[in-house]
Amino acid sequence: MPPLTSEEIHEAEAALRGIIHRTPVEFSRSLSELAGVEVWLKCENLQVGGSFKIRGAYTRMVRLPATARAAGVIAASAGNHAQGVALAARELGIPAIVYMPEGAALPKVAATRDYGATVRLVGSTVDEALEAATAEAAATGRTIVHPFDHRDVVLGQATLGTEILDQVPGARHVLVPAGGGGLLAGIGAAVATGSGPRPQVVGVQAVGAAALPESLAQGRPVPLSAMETMADGIAVGCPGAVPLDFISRTVDGIMTVTEEELSRALLLLTERAKLVVEPAGTAGVAAALRGAGNWSGPIVAVLSGGNIDPLVLTRILRHGLVDARRYLHLRIRARDTPGHLARLLAQVASSGANVLSVDHNRTAPSLAMGEVEIAIEAETRGPDHARAVIDGVRAEAGIAGEVRTDQF
Repeated sequence: MPPLTSEEIHEAEAALRGIIHRTPVEFSRSLSELAGVEVWLKCENLQVGGSFKIRGAYTRMVRLPATARAAGVIAASAGNHAQGVALAARELGIPAIVYMPEGAALPKVAATRDYGATVRLVGSTVDEALEAATAEAAATGRTIVHPFDHRDVVLGQATLGTEILDQVPGARHVLVPAGGGGLLAGIGAAVATGSGPRPQVVGVQAVGAAALPESLAQGRPVPLSAMETMADGIAVGCPGAVPLDFISRTVDGIMTVTEEELSRALLLLTERAKLVVEPAGTAGVAAALRGAGNWSGPIVAVLSGGNIDPLVLTRILRHGLVDARRYLHLRIRARDTPGHLARLLAQVASSGANVLSVDHNRTAPSLAMGEVEIAIEAETRGPDHARAVIDGVRAEAGIAGEVRTDQF
């Protein structure tokens, strides 16, 4: 696969002018303090369609011959590529069919339909939807617009890399969420064409959906046998051969992050940076925080998308609050005596915690006669405050017997 040239990338940028936004790069003081270096956020969550995907989809489709445009296009996606294809097809007047997994986020399905594409819900994963899309493309003569495994798609994503080089010229690291590898390949290729000192490009995958490390080790796409992550935008079971080739030549490393790290990053972006970002889009920030103290800066973390179901956002924020010790779960086993529950709750309240729920159980099989188990969920101000609440409960003579929490 020939490398991308700066001329090709500039031509793609010209074709995209007026179609996409040149998204801002925002400095985050709070994230910088946590990471120990300057952290800049490349806000593709503010892009047309809510993610970077329109860059690659439009670049692929605008380069199609007239006959292929007339026949139409077909694609498969969990949501962001679907919206990118639908938007690009609308701009170019091309009929589009998009296959999406049956469990795709409802706002992404609705947006794809609203942009004018025909949506078909098939299978439980992007890979299964892609198989169905490929079969229909072969049967009908429509052109399949792959989410990542085509040179023109990588070329479109490379335009994001040139923007980063221009907006943060002194960047030392660029942290890029990675699933199938198209965005990572494009940014790596763009950085490789730059002049002067270049930043290191690092791909970031969810630990439960990390197909790139083994694929790079073997020099070919290696599918995962199982996959589990809330970051549906990077939940791809096998990278593409085309992006893998670019990644192997232009990317400096791959990191993985846990679900807890993703949820914490999402919480921080919402609370501190005032940005709505989907789980996949937080991977770069999660990596920056995981490597706190070991980076050379400035760092650019790519926020690859912001398309998230509000219900999912609520659940993930709650998970992030638990991980940040902003929610405290206590289980207290004590003698069942009159007034003990009131005294216990008074102690929690006096420590400044806000009680959200209480469960008072006298009938658990593990309890002895005359014992009770009390489960308390409370809001706290963070780890130190949570520990103070626990210590106060434990120190209160006559209230609590055994006090348990799995959060410390």
